[in-house]
Amino acid sequence: QVQLVESGGGLVQAGGSLRLSCAASGSIFSINVMGWYRQAPGKQRELVAAITSGGSPTYADSVKGRFTISRDNAKDTVYLQMSSLKPEDTAVYYCNVVYPTYGVNYWGKGTLVTVSS
Repeated sequence: QVQLVESGGGLVQAGGSLRLSCAASGSIFSINVMGWYRQAPGKQRELVAAITSGGSPTYADSVKGRFTISRDNAKDTVYLQMSSLKPEDTAVYYCNVVYPTYGVNYWGKGTLVTVSS
């Protein structure tokens, strides 16, 4: 089992910045993909950004140039630096880790990000 704990959400004005963190603990294997998803009210959960254990990132078009994903493998932690936030970025942000070798993935409980206009 793997436990994911997110932190860093909150209320911010449009144009502001926030940094989310997600720390993994438990039965962690080195080859994985860690990512951030978000779910706004009434909408489906969507991928925001993901990063492989080798450091290759992927971003949703809607956040390219504004968000940066990074990870610290020594701390089993993934970060999401969010800048130039927009009201449409308001959502619950979920951390996810995928272990392709084993075909399993885990989710955090989510952290709320609210961007006021």
